[in-house]
Amino acid sequence: MILWDWIPRNLGTIGQQLLQHLQLSLIPVVVALVVSVPLGWLANRSPALRAVLVPAAGLLYTIPSIVLFVMLPGVLGTRIDSPLNIQIALTVYTVALLVRSVADALAAVPSMVVAAATAMGFRPGRRFVSVELPLAVPVLIAGLRVATVSNISLVSVGALIGVGGLGALLTQGFQEFFPTKIIIGVVLIVVLALLADALLLLLGRYITPWVRAGAGARSKA
Repeated sequence: MILWDWIPRNLGTIGQQLLQHLQLSLIPVVVALVVSVPLGWLANRSPALRAVLVPAAGLLYTIPSIVLFVMLPGVLGTRIDSPLNIQIALTVYTVALLVRSVADALAAVPSMVVAAATAMGFRPGRRFVSVELPLAVPVLIAGLRVATVSNISLVSVGALIGVGGLGALLTQGFQEFFPTKIIIGVVLIVVLALLADALLLLLGRYITPWVRAGAGARSKA
């Protein structure tokens, strides 16, 4: 039986689990982005490195999440219910997704633009920061959206090893035969994923005004 009056009586607990879910899912995205950008840059510059890094990243992503959650405590020496296990595992998954996205995004930058920047005296580092990376943002944001939504979903699996977040509502609901917790957990996870995806989409449009300008020019034509 669904007891809706349970919700207002437990808003504090729900809010804590919501905040923990956000922390567990979004911190790995930020860390993985910092790691993936240089790795993707290397993969884009060197076909040999790309042949190693991209398949290796894909292989990492095939490891089932619950297996990685259980294996990491033995490697790191942490408690199995430590949030650090979840964050490191999700960082690994996010790097696995973003390395290919960064490499593909940089490869999509027109070679004429890169050549023009080089002719203007841009060194590789400055050219990457000032020209290549900004132009790669639209493709990179697309990969970041996939990774973020995936993380928000995968965090719920951590409840199986005792880590909190909204997944705890799901496991408690099943154990207690209390569907209210299950419904609230599922709805909040879906809403979080949709909000995160929408915010990243808006961020991508905001930091790439030239894309909007190009789209407006095409529509007028």
